[in-house]
Amino acid sequence: MKLVRTLLLTAAIASGVGYASAQTHYASNVSLGVKGGIDLSRVTFTPSVKQNFAMGMNAGVTFRYIEENHFGLIAEVNLEQRGWSENFEEYPYEYTRTLNYVQIPFLAHIYFGRRGRFFFNAGPEIGFMIGESTSANFDYHNLSSIKDFPIRTTYQYEMAAENKVDFGISAGLGGEFSLNKRHSIYIEGRFYYGLGNVLKSGRTENFRGSNSMSIMASIGYWFRVK
Repeated sequence: MKLVRTLLLTAAIASGVGYASAQTHYASNVSLGVKGGIDLSRVTFTPSVKQNFAMGMNAGVTFRYIEENHFGLIAEVNLEQRGWSENFEEYPYEYTRTLNYVQIPFLAHIYFGRRGRFFFNAGPEIGFMIGESTSANFDYHNLSSIKDFPIRTTYQYEMAAENKVDFGISAGLGGEFSLNKRHSIYIEGRFYYGLGNVLKSGRTENFRGSNSMSIMASIGYWFRVK
């Protein structure tokens, strides 16, 4: 919960900075773009499940509106692969769940610099699951038949993703370099923490919580239309 409070506070500060910067007139700037990269994700289960990060991809289209100096707003529509990959340590087993989402972030955009910019993005994000798949090298439907299977939490193996809508907070840092007046490229590292549960969770369920978490690295392109 400390992490969630920190991200919420960060988003609030970003919005506050944007309001303050609105006191100075600045010619508006409207840009459209595309982006793509990789995701490293896991799910914070309660009780815990031993995991490694699962690797996936992200790609999307972006819109940015800058009305005031140092501040703007960004909206995106992204396809993202999230999920989790379990860590069996010395055992030769593998299990990975891939969750495919259409993610829509709405971000405050704080930037400094001109030709070369440093920027900070933060804000809420909502996602809609469009599919899921499982990869495993053992029969997770019949664990009792595996003699040397380790003692661990296994409820998640046969649980479908109950909640098709995910929501949370994103925050990212990056740099942008202008090629000319209309074209620029950027790189960004972004962190996401889901406030909803991926699997059916609650006090009377097998899991009390199952929150999605991911680290995203992407490269993108902006085209200024105004």
